[in-house]
Amino acid sequence: MTLKQRLQAAGIVTAPGVYDALSALLVEQAGFQAAYLSGASIAYTRFGRPDIGFLSLDDVASVTRNIRERCPTLPLMVDADTGFGNALNVMQTVRALERAGASAIQLEDQAMPKRCGHLDGKSVIGTAEMAGKIRAACDARRSDDTLIIARTDAVAVEGMDAALERAERYADAGADVLFVEALRSRADMATAIARLGARAPLLANMVEGGKTPVLPAQELEEIGFRIAIFPGGTVRALSFALRSYLHSLEGHGTTTPYLDRMLSFQALNDVIGTPEMLALGKQYE
Repeated sequence: MTLKQRLQAAGIVTAPGVYDALSALLVEQAGFQAAYLSGASIAYTRFGRPDIGFLSLDDVASVTRNIRERCPTLPLMVDADTGFGNALNVMQTVRALERAGASAIQLEDQAMPKRCGHLDGKSVIGTAEMAGKIRAACDARRSDDTLIIARTDAVAVEGMDAALERAERYADAGADVLFVEALRSRADMATAIARLGARAPLLANMVEGGKTPVLPAQELEEIGFRIAIFPGGTVRALSFALRSYLHSLEGHGTTTPYLDRMLSFQALNDVIGTPEMLALGKQYE
């Protein structure tokens, strides 16, 4: 089922954040119906740097291709930041990410250099310019099944009313999904749904420790959201576990005390499909 088809069915789409093919594979094996390729998580894991505009289109497209090769049918929403330039750059971005296997491509209205939506000090481009970028994105896609997600970061810069007005303009420009970033309260969420819910499906961004209250997917569905992403939780969980593992290894000089919190050699090979790959290879001996 495509993401477009899934959004036409009942129930909210819950999408954990991913940053490479292994994390996407684990999300798929856990039974989720979609994943969200987080630009922030790529920056964290590929460069060990914050989400403040370091990524290029090639960085995002490379990870997208790797995920799609390993998880051919998993609906994948891809964070394309600002589209890496103006409307013409956006067209190139959409074409590249669609070829790489993106099911949906998210574009935001921040000015460059952009930063994580839950950091202070953001700035946004003009509404008309962003609407033009959305139109360019819609024109560039080759398949109607490839969705364009329009994100506005204007709540922190221009206020709630201006952000909702921007989202309406982006819907007019052809956006398939609307994303009002960094809503400050449940009441703000309900206000956004009341004004925009009839225009397009709305996406809720759950950032642990961010500016938006982290609510369960079921509660977000009751408010009216159609997609709930948890973009950075995967990397935060990974970092917590890896720090704990390294502290144990440094203290004990061995991994033995930590074995009950690790996959065994065989278990990891089962996860990544080593037996199946070896069996496939034998067919060509």
